[in-house]
Amino acid sequence: MGGFTMLKLSRNFVAALAIALCSTLLASCYTPAGRSAGVVVDDASITTQIKTALLANKALDGIAISVSTFSGEVTLTGAVDTPAQVQKATEIAYSVRGVRRINNLITVK
Repeated sequence: MGGFTMLKLSRNFVAALAIALCSTLLASCYTPAGRSAGVVVDDASITTQIKTALLANKALDGIAISVSTFSGEVTLTGAVDTPAQVQKATEIAYSVRGVRRINNLITVK
């Protein structure tokens, strides 16, 4: 009878452990800001693509423009020499798939 009780306790422990693990995994699928892991990955991809395109553009060569993305909304910050460079940075950002909106906070020196 003691073996049966131990087996039953072991099964209950394994079941409780499995439930705790599943709960932890499901809870980690969302960030504190309420974005799913997929949205976070998409935002990181958008940011990377925009930064790469900005660095590759000769009109913006050597200019430090910061890019952040939150749920497809991109914020550009930094300082450039001309209004045309502000416009070019905006065009580049909008050319990336997944961008829903751009907050362009770039200033002209």
